[in-house]
Amino acid sequence: MLARITSSAVAADLLAGYFDFEVASGEPVAEARLASGAPLEAIAGEGAGGTYYLCGVGSARPVIFATSEGQAGLIAASLAEAVELIVAVPYWQDCLKFSGGGSLDEMRLAAARLEHDLRQDCPQAGQQREPLRRELGLPQTPVEDLLARLHESVARTEPDFVLLGPDGDRYESLFNTFRVSDNPAWR
Repeated sequence: MLARITSSAVAADLLAGYFDFEVASGEPVAEARLASGAPLEAIAGEGAGGTYYLCGVGSARPVIFATSEGQAGLIAASLAEAVELIVAVPYWQDCLKFSGGGSLDEMRLAAARLEHDLRQDCPQAGQQREPLRRELGLPQTPVEDLLARLHESVARTEPDFVLLGPDGDRYESLFNTFRVSDNPAWR
């Protein structure tokens, strides 16, 4: 998948411009390592300073996302699944933020509101999903299934995918305690 993205200027531009996944900026925010000792490779960044990492070795390497604020977790079993998530659910980070500490039901409620907001605020992002799916050969998996996969992945972060900072401190979970009802714009 990484080769497909880097060999397609269209895909790389759409991912960076609309979906906040920029392969060229794969330098990590800070030096990090996996508690398990498995190899870690920074492959992409996002506008707020987060980093996407491939873990381990082999062809289907799991993907960890680390924020610049000190949260990290497993988000997908492979880069193909991570890109599928990023394209279909570009607000996936906010679904985790409004997960009520890790509730899939709360993530689904947040996704419905976030999709509405995306269509209102940035309709062109939604329009770019299908061309990008075609360009990268991504399936059109239902959002509910992608959220379930994301939830399962983040929940599986421990013990094998715990990220440590340069001083050995553990990154916090990507699940945040906010609930949909905590957002005044969604009441």
